[in-house]
Amino acid sequence: MSHASSTPHPDHVLRREFSLWSSFAFAFAFISPIVALYGIFGLAIGVAGGTFWWGFLVVFAGQLLVALVFGQLVSRWPLEGSIYQWSRRLVGKGYGWFAGWAYLWTLVIAMATVALGAAGFLANIFGVDAPTPGQKSWIAAAILIAGTALNLIGRQALKIFMTASIVAEVIGSLGLGTWLLLFHRHQPLSVLTHGGHGYFSLSGPFLVAVAFIGWSFVGFESAGAIAEEVHEPRRNLPKAVIFSLTFIAIVVMYSSLAIILAIPDMGDVTSAPDAPDHVADPVYGTLTAALGSGIARPVEVLFVFGFLASFLALQTSGSRMIWAFARDHALPAPRLLARLSRGQKQPVVAILVTTVIGALLFLLSNVSPNVYALMVNFTTGGFFLAFLFALVGALAVQLRGTWQPGPFSLGRWSLPLTVIAVLWAAFEFLNISWPRAVNADRYLDWSVWIAVAVLGAVGAVIFVSMRGRITASAEEPVGVRQ
Repeated sequence: MSHASSTPHPDHVLRREFSLWSSFAFAFAFISPIVALYGIFGLAIGVAGGTFWWGFLVVFAGQLLVALVFGQLVSRWPLEGSIYQWSRRLVGKGYGWFAGWAYLWTLVIAMATVALGAAGFLANIFGVDAPTPGQKSWIAAAILIAGTALNLIGRQALKIFMTASIVAEVIGSLGLGTWLLLFHRHQPLSVLTHGGHGYFSLSGPFLVAVAFIGWSFVGFESAGAIAEEVHEPRRNLPKAVIFSLTFIAIVVMYSSLAIILAIPDMGDVTSAPDAPDHVADPVYGTLTAALGSGIARPVEVLFVFGFLASFLALQTSGSRMIWAFARDHALPAPRLLARLSRGQKQPVVAILVTTVIGALLFLLSNVSPNVYALMVNFTTGGFFLAFLFALVGALAVQLRGTWQPGPFSLGRWSLPLTVIAVLWAAFEFLNISWPRAVNADRYLDWSVWIAVAVLGAVGAVIFVSMRGRITASAEEPVGVRQ
């Protein structure tokens, strides 16, 4: 296990301005119950009907194990860069670099994907019912610029927005869910148990739904991405990681159950897309049927709020990953990328780099709609691939008997729970990336592997050119400005 450390340069020291609540709010906004639910509900119910709900329990159980292992890692190494820093210290420089590289691109691509998702809702709010790809790209670019500006203002603005997003989303999700359960139930509870023949087969509905649901429960680890900006990180961050996942799971499962039972006609949402009565958007369609068309705009405003909060958390995490790499001289132009603003001590250049990359992805998605499909498909698989780096590293160190825990420890349960977490993450990554015949363009079914191959090749070139210059940041930065 590598323990190399050095004293950080004064210009490379961040301010600790996030509390336990702020780090929890950050991880909560990253996942966002609205994004977590809305992003997968139509896809999951389309392939598995109401029975897809049980997939939430399966994915949550697996991800809770991952969160427990990550809680140990962030307690041991509360460093900016999370998965990159943990993997490097567990296994070695090259291993950690590629773990961080996978996580970095997952964050930035997810950031662009969420902005494009928000763009569709914003277009509807302003009266554009069927926005073109070009219109979505321009709206997403405006979101990108606004989000970048808010990120550059400072952590206080970020904290206020994240807290507001929790209030809005919890009230909206739990409030609407309770109203639907009390006054608009149309489906019996048995709708949750009608699976059918081949339900659990390799290409069956349940495993496909579980692959979609994987998107709903990622991001809890993002609290570790801002570790050096959190007060008492060794004690606070494990709580933020575990609590954010658990709270999101409760909100998402409750809301989804309410929506499933409130669907007027299950056949309309599970029918083929070209069927006459097919409902393409079961969440919006159910809410409109229950609450009337007047609810449309307020609900879409709430959706936009959730997407924007998620976008901000993703951009922040991505910029901190770039900054953490640059501080270790692990990327080209490290001095420029590691530069912090004088007053707020914000990684300004790193934030702007995420903005440029996002703008390029919007441009590509406008040129070819398949680029957006590639982005969506890769994002979930990318998270689980990055998770595997850290989990496998944690398992290797524990098997060697060299693991030294921080304040948060699983004790004697650490090894068996880590083994199960590795098996779960490996299963879900393969489940997500399995090239099932789903898309009209067959190569899109291989999109996760295509993205991994391309990013891996580019990453290998950069790593080879930089590996001789890579240094090590301190395990616990000293002289942190309070």
